[in-house]
Amino acid sequence: MSTDIASEPIRLALEIADATLADRLIQVLSEVPSVQLVEPGQNADAILTLPTPRDVLTNGEIGLTPRELEVLGLLSEGGSNKAIARRLGISVHAAKFHVASLLDKLDAAGRTDAVTHAARLGVINL
Repeated sequence: MSTDIASEPIRLALEIADATLADRLIQVLSEVPSVQLVEPGQNADAILTLPTPRDVLTNGEIGLTPRELEVLGLLSEGGSNKAIARRLGISVHAAKFHVASLLDKLDAAGRTDAVTHAARLGVINL
C-alpha cells in the first residue's frame, strides 16, 4: 500500500434511523483522524446503515407478527418445525407456515439465512 493512500482518510457516510445513536456516533467518529464523515448521498468509501429494531418491525417492509418473532427465536436456536410446534403448542403445519412466512418476509433462501438477515437487521440478537 502506498503512503499516499494510507494517509487519506476513509470517507464514511452514516445512515442511522435512531437520531440519538447517529449523534453519538458522529461525536465519536469525528475525533478519529483517519475517518472523514460525509453526508449520505455524497461520495463515500463506506456507508454505515443501521435501522432500529422498532423501525424494522413497524415500517411495513417486514412487519413480523408476535408469533413469527417467537418462531424466529426458536429458529435461531436451531429448532426444527416439529420442535417449534411442540414448544409453541401449535401443529407442525402451523410451524411450517410461520417458517415459510418468515423466509418470505426476510427474503431468505433458508432457515439459517432468515436468522442471519434478522440478526443483521437488529430484529433478534444472537
